[in-house]
Amino acid sequence: MTSARLSGAEASDGFALLLKGENARALETAEAGLVDNADDPEWHRLKIEALMAAGQYDKAREAVKPALEAEPRSLVLLLTARDALRMGGRPQDAADFPDRIEQLMNTRNWAYRDAASVVAYGRAMLLKGTDPKLVLDRVFSAAQKMEPAARESYLARGAIALEKGDGALAAKAFRDGLKVASDDPDMHFGLARAFSTSDREEMAAALEKTLELNPRHVPALLLKVDHLIDREDYSAASTILDKAAEANPHNPSMWALRAVVAHLRNDNPAETAARAAALKSWPGNPEPEHIIGRKLSQKYRFAEGAAAQRRALKADPNYLPAKSQLASDLLRLGDEEEGWKTAAGVNDADAYNVAVHNMMTLHDLMESKFTTLENGDFTVRMDKTEAAIYGPRALELLGEARKKLSAKYGVDVRRPTIVEIFTDQKDFGVRTFGMPENPGYLGVCFGRVVTANSPVTNSHPVNWEAVLWHEFCHTVTLQATRNKMPRWLSEGISVYEERQADPSWGEHMSPRYRAMILGEDLTPVSQLSGAFLSPKSNDHLMFAYFESSLVVEFIISRHGLDAVKAVLNDLGEGTTINDSLARRVAPIEKLDENFKAFAKQQAEAFAPRADWTKPEPALLLPGGEEKLKEWAAKVPTNYWMLMRDAGELMEEKKWLEASEVLKRLVALHPNDGGSDGALAMLSRVARELGDAAGEQAHLVRLTEIDSAVPEANARLITIATADKDWTTVAAQARRWLAVNPLVPGPWRALAQASEETSDWKSAAAAWRTLLSLDPPDPSGIHFNLARLLHRTGDKSARRHVLMALEDNPRHREALRLLLEMQGEALPPDAKPAQSP
Repeated sequence: MTSARLSGAEASDGFALLLKGENARALETAEAGLVDNADDPEWHRLKIEALMAAGQYDKAREAVKPALEAEPRSLVLLLTARDALRMGGRPQDAADFPDRIEQLMNTRNWAYRDAASVVAYGRAMLLKGTDPKLVLDRVFSAAQKMEPAARESYLARGAIALEKGDGALAAKAFRDGLKVASDDPDMHFGLARAFSTSDREEMAAALEKTLELNPRHVPALLLKVDHLIDREDYSAASTILDKAAEANPHNPSMWALRAVVAHLRNDNPAETAARAAALKSWPGNPEPEHIIGRKLSQKYRFAEGAAAQRRALKADPNYLPAKSQLASDLLRLGDEEEGWKTAAGVNDADAYNVAVHNMMTLHDLMESKFTTLENGDFTVRMDKTEAAIYGPRALELLGEARKKLSAKYGVDVRRPTIVEIFTDQKDFGVRTFGMPENPGYLGVCFGRVVTANSPVTNSHPVNWEAVLWHEFCHTVTLQATRNKMPRWLSEGISVYEERQADPSWGEHMSPRYRAMILGEDLTPVSQLSGAFLSPKSNDHLMFAYFESSLVVEFIISRHGLDAVKAVLNDLGEGTTINDSLARRVAPIEKLDENFKAFAKQQAEAFAPRADWTKPEPALLLPGGEEKLKEWAAKVPTNYWMLMRDAGELMEEKKWLEASEVLKRLVALHPNDGGSDGALAMLSRVARELGDAAGEQAHLVRLTEIDSAVPEANARLITIATADKDWTTVAAQARRWLAVNPLVPGPWRALAQASEETSDWKSAAAAWRTLLSLDPPDPSGIHFNLARLLHRTGDKSARRHVLMALEDNPRHREALRLLLEMQGEALPPDAKPAQSP
């Protein structure tokens, strides 16, 4: 490019080139412009930013001196110079730049009436520790009002929101910015970052637009790498990293992510080299270690992640992103004292950090409302009221899981496992993800620490006992592998072990899953971890869990449990998953092929006599009734048409005809569970027909294959109580309690069944629990508890009988029991106290 006279205004052409990723042309433009405009700060700034974008950090640092000699009072140039000096390894030379910017604004504020200068001043104030909200409200907002079409204020608002973990506020800032700068790649990239943890479709669309506008946008390329690492597609991640290196071969973040990929591939020499390259231009830069640690923690390598954050803090003890991440890592490792102390320190230093503020608020709530149950192997924290109701059962169940799974996988689980159960999904979200959003999780295991939702949070029936079993299985396998396992294997083993513990637990083959396997939704094993990240629907997410468990079932059926245990051991020793599978099972390409055949075989064997063809949508529209009947007549075993016919007959109360259709359905598909499946429908029809034995048989079968059908449990309790079948009453009450222990029905049934079978201890425990549920008849429950305790010689019986009389002074049986306790004579016609 020639150096023919270029005015200062034309520096904007160079910045436009930078936005498009044409760094070399931008640098040529800057050098040509400086020939005739050596005193113009914009040309100097363009040169420094072009050198920085190309990774020429030494040259960018050298360009600072002539730039500031030409114009030492430009706030924007000072901030750019600060970045160049730091990246060039001379941060000490820029230490006073924020103070200089503040002083210039205070003494020459009349000179800084443009948005870019005001934003630069605000950024300097943030560096000096000014309250971010104050900067947002008073500085960045003022800059936006000053020049509504200037990009700087929108980018600054979004950046600060992202830094503090407020994705919603960041998204709003960038969307506002796109209204005035629709083709700004940085604005689109900011939007991608805002959605990176909440909406992957939105993120992907914004990233695509960013790279369309600037194919060499290094931060956007690195965000793609970040998510490819999540998908465990390390080969594709390396390819994108190479592309980023073409634009900037010395970018520290790029090298940090190379170190992550090398670590996950167990390539120690490559990891060491990448980490050194990340710190080459600025050895004291805390950001690369923070990026490495954050990404490793996202891969559940919390110990390695925490170590990286400590290295970052050694370089810069005041680097808050590392402190915040370290606090999270420590809490997930179970190092609670240091973790909460570190989080409190971050909160004190930066009250606007949303994630940490949420954590400290939750900490205070847990301190006041939670109680702790311990038995040496487990520390369970939960709401005080709920702890009295099902806390002992939670401890008992976890103990059973520990004993069985530890022995099965040969893992001696070290240190007590911490389990925290939350009655508010927002609190669960904060403890688990740092933010109150919960993308549908029932529980999460970090290794030593498990978080779970209370049964009270579930909008539909969920077996909380199965959830805890599933999560503790993660504890076992994560310890076996030192947290070095792909997500599909971790989830697959846990779902598989649910089914092994109780056939009614876990995910099973279903009509929906059958169609997905035989259709286009089966994911190769080599790509299975990615199926959890951006599923098309909730069905696809649940299918990822089921498919993963089916892979584990396939491996065990062909190679035995020892093969899975050997893979876990290999992973713990640092072998990659594909290398271990090749050694213990089959090369990954062969495993993909063999599993696909196995899955299709399982799908085709599912209710094979039923026809699973769905009618064409046009047949279901008004006017298509006759053609639908003609079609149905040709497929008399069609599941969907039989279900449709049964439903219509039930609506018309044609119970006998409905019974015949449903019996055909159950013959075709014997395991059609759920509250709206054929078994549930058939039990309802049997009841309407007065077929008590049939109703009971169908309900029993339903509860054997589905662990979360409380209506079936309740009905079976009613039937069994009438038949005085107390064993069934107790069994169904416990199955109901495994879904919802916070309702009185199953506890009352369990108390009665326990009394009838002389299980006084269980009966007393059930009556006590009922008292925790704020019952409408506390007097009667206190009396029943007193009667049982008196029978076993427990002196606390007197307190309960007095409480029964306090609540109901006319309770004659309670008065009789009190007289018995006092040894006083009863009236001649009196009888011993009986249960009302």
